[in-house]
Amino acid sequence: MEIKWLEDFLALASTLNFSKAADERNVTQSAFSRRIKQLEAWVGASLVDRATYPSRLTEAGQKFVPVAQDTLQHLYQSRRNLQKEEGSDAKTIKVTALHTLSFTFFPAWMNRINKKAGPVFSRLRPDSGSMEENLNSLVDGSCDFLLTYAHTQVPLLLDPQAFEHRSLGHEKIIPVSAPNETGSAAHLLEGGSRPFPHISYEKSSFFGQLLGELVGADLPPFQRVHEGSMSVGLKAMAQAGWGIAWVPESLMMAELASGALVRAADPRWDISVEIRVYRAKDNRRPVVGRIWQSQETVAA
Repeated sequence: MEIKWLEDFLALASTLNFSKAADERNVTQSAFSRRIKQLEAWVGASLVDRATYPSRLTEAGQKFVPVAQDTLQHLYQSRRNLQKEEGSDAKTIKVTALHTLSFTFFPAWMNRINKKAGPVFSRLRPDSGSMEENLNSLVDGSCDFLLTYAHTQVPLLLDPQAFEHRSLGHEKIIPVSAPNETGSAAHLLEGGSRPFPHISYEKSSFFGQLLGELVGADLPPFQRVHEGSMSVGLKAMAQAGWGIAWVPESLMMAELASGALVRAADPRWDISVEIRVYRAKDNRRPVVGRIWQSQETVAA
């Protein structure tokens, strides 16, 4: 038996014309006819009635069509599966990561993964800016892992029966401002009737939802001067003197150390968040399983 005999037979079953089927298979008609006869010899039955025009399948030929289709389908699927398990795909993981984490956490995390469960090839899916779209990338299988911040005030709507997570670390989100001439905050988060200039997150983003739920009601009067979905952009706007922004501490360590950014409020306005990785429980890829087993959960 040869796979090409089955492919030839299905081409003939579709066209019921030896000449057209031979053209589809890019072989001469004589070679095509010879291969059909070889298949019939292997099966032990005549599959094509050659006495009619156009040709038609015999009863045995009609019964053999679904057998040939299923056989080819299973063979090709098995080959694809083996290529994924043993080829380059076997070492590839797809990760959706929040934009800040792709800068501050992802590179070192991948180093640890390579040491414990590697070697791996990583493909990073860009943060869409919307929590719903990021979650959908995990739900629909577009990624193997979702690397995200987490907080009780921003519930991630994932079925715990289908998805699981591990806590990898923690992060502080700090309100900051550019400094004034004396090195103090040019904009302060304090009481009073005068609104402070607020550099805010889009409501659909993680931090937009978090700030709205956690501190939104307690904020003194403010005036929005800019809105964006990425912390790195809000950090730049704060550094340029536009107002106060909540920025992940790990994203501005150098700016805080140099004084290019300073605290705009006392630590009670800081927000602590978890860094989590999520995966689908039914993801059976061996590389995903190895990585998951290598992750050590950080205590709350």
